[in-house]
Amino acid sequence: MADTKRTATLTLDGKTYELPVLSPTVGPDVIDIRKLYGQADVFTYDPGFTSTAACESAITYIDGDKGELLYRGYPIDQLAEKSHYLEVCYLLLNGELPTRQQMEDFEYRITRHTMLHEQIQYFFRGFRRDAHPMATMVGVVGALSSFYHDSLDINDPWQREVASMRLIAKLPTIAAWAYKYSIGQPFVYPRNELSYAENFLHMCFSVPAEPYHVEPALAKAMDRIFTLHADHEQNASTSTVRLAGSSGANPFACIAAGIACLWGPAHGGANQACLEMLREIGSVDRIPEFIARAKDKNDPFRLMGFGHRVYKNFDPRAKVMKESADEVLELLGIHNNPTLQVAKELERIALHDEYFVSKKLYPNVDFYSGIILEAMGFPTSMFTPIFALSRTVGWISQWKEMIGDPTGKIGRPRQLYTGATFRDYVDVDAR
Repeated sequence: MADTKRTATLTLDGKTYELPVLSPTVGPDVIDIRKLYGQADVFTYDPGFTSTAACESAITYIDGDKGELLYRGYPIDQLAEKSHYLEVCYLLLNGELPTRQQMEDFEYRITRHTMLHEQIQYFFRGFRRDAHPMATMVGVVGALSSFYHDSLDINDPWQREVASMRLIAKLPTIAAWAYKYSIGQPFVYPRNELSYAENFLHMCFSVPAEPYHVEPALAKAMDRIFTLHADHEQNASTSTVRLAGSSGANPFACIAAGIACLWGPAHGGANQACLEMLREIGSVDRIPEFIARAKDKNDPFRLMGFGHRVYKNFDPRAKVMKESADEVLELLGIHNNPTLQVAKELERIALHDEYFVSKKLYPNVDFYSGIILEAMGFPTSMFTPIFALSRTVGWISQWKEMIGDPTGKIGRPRQLYTGATFRDYVDVDAR
């Protein structure tokens, strides 16, 4: 529980109210206004909740000014370099890094939950072939609650644990099958001898007609993408999962709600929008035109993949992702692709041009992840599903933390009402 040692004084209409000030382990202090309405008959107004803490959490911390992202206290760059995704999953879920035995047990359980109930195949076939994979994922993940009745009781710790394992294990299969369905290829079943990232790539790109070898460097890059997107504090989709969970909804429904929120182009669709922008620019010789438009205050155009709402410095995830991008492009021998040439030149300009440097508009994680995923062979429609399966563990960790919070209540934001005041109904003929 956050420490309370000080109070803030609010004076309103001649009356004074003492509000507790909560001190976190790191970060700015928080004024506790939970009793303000009862005491003073007023609400606070904060569109977008940019200055409001809706929960207490010990999972992820972001310092936007420093460009710092911590999972349970561990810097993201250390985890991306030294750890791997399933170890990060264990860390986020349990609060501590696992021992070797704990890690082996966790990996075993995840690996052997990757299969989907066979009837779910028929559920996929109810979608049109041209459906966006995110639409398919929202439907299929929500439908899991109709298949796994033994893990729906949120008040049973064991059932919460089983649901958590199932979701982390099955999301790669669901995402890969959504992709396969969209391109008319047969579903590929998971294989237990492969790692989490290898398994996902195998299910996406292998076909029954010939063997498929997963390139280790590509599996490593994919694992890093999963790790870097695993959690990101109280963002829109995480807040959606918490809000849905506060009603007592089952975990599969809550994660489906998070996927639906992530689908928005301002959230999970940013890397897709970035790549589409690079294609719109088309060639290096057109970059000055778009740079000029980005600098023009009267032009609505803006460069996607640069800067970040939270990070006022370099996105710490982007540093790691840039390394992976360079490794993947070198491995695949991609040098003459026009889109990637545009990306490289834009990156150079953003890191040296005074306009971008002064405004700290550095390339962010979406800029590099889109480049990597396209180089691997993924269409832009799969970028957000990959984000969703990466973020699932973060959503689950936040959901479990919320369920275990004894002070938790159903989410019920208030409003600043500006509509009509009381008026009597008028019969239709008298209007």
